[in-house]
Amino acid sequence: MKTIMLSILFFFFFALLPFAFAQLRVGFYTPSCPNAENIIRRIVERRFIRDRSITGALLRMHFHDCFVRGCDASILIDSTRGRSSEKNAGPNRTVRGFDLIDEAKRALEAECPSTVSCADIITLATRDAVALAGGPSYNISAGRRDGLVSNPKEVNLPGPSFSVSEALQAFTAKGLTLQDMVTLLGAHTVGFAHCSFFQDRLSSFQGVLDPTMDPALDSELGQVCGSATNPAKNDPTVFWTKALLLFLIINSTTRFL
Repeated sequence: MKTIMLSILFFFFFALLPFAFAQLRVGFYTPSCPNAENIIRRIVERRFIRDRSITGALLRMHFHDCFVRGCDASILIDSTRGRSSEKNAGPNRTVRGFDLIDEAKRALEAECPSTVSCADIITLATRDAVALAGGPSYNISAGRRDGLVSNPKEVNLPGPSFSVSEALQAFTAKGLTLQDMVTLLGAHTVGFAHCSFFQDRLSSFQGVLDPTMDPALDSELGQVCGSATNPAKNDPTVFWTKALLLFLIINSTTRFL
């Protein structure tokens, strides 16, 4: 199930979502920086050994980047004293993995200066992280160009409290379908989530069991997140196991976390 989901995810990220188009092709950096993909892969592998949740972090970063102005790495642009960037938008304040992209960029600049775009680094790193997590390994076209515009007001992503109809409206505005939405939001269950994003569904906070949630899952999450009268400190995270992932994928057409 996970492999199928990640395969579909790959198709939508890299075939349907808008890109900052150059002349995209597989092996784009072969003549100009032949070791580029290997450099990125090694950096992702080292991080994955220490932190397997990096797959979810990179998928989320890539999704948040592509959903705004296309896959142009505008999410990486820092704010300045006089101008805020996408990084400062609410949905992006918990995006992580920027340090991995920075590490890859430094290594690539040392190998072949001013050659590999940050947009391609995000794309290739996400591809490698998906494969390390058990998803498909695939070739991906490169040649994206980095964007120069990063406006937090343009970051209008579907939030965790959206209803299905509200989320679908956000996706159809991008030319995507219900199946696309379920696939892309389902990918958010790879990695971990903070209790604050789903505790409104737990019986320990609401007093009643959500009829769409498995009682065993409700109990397990309640032990981590606490209750309305005694919430866990520091908004802890839950790492999604294969069992939790399967449950969430099956139920993602009803409501997502």
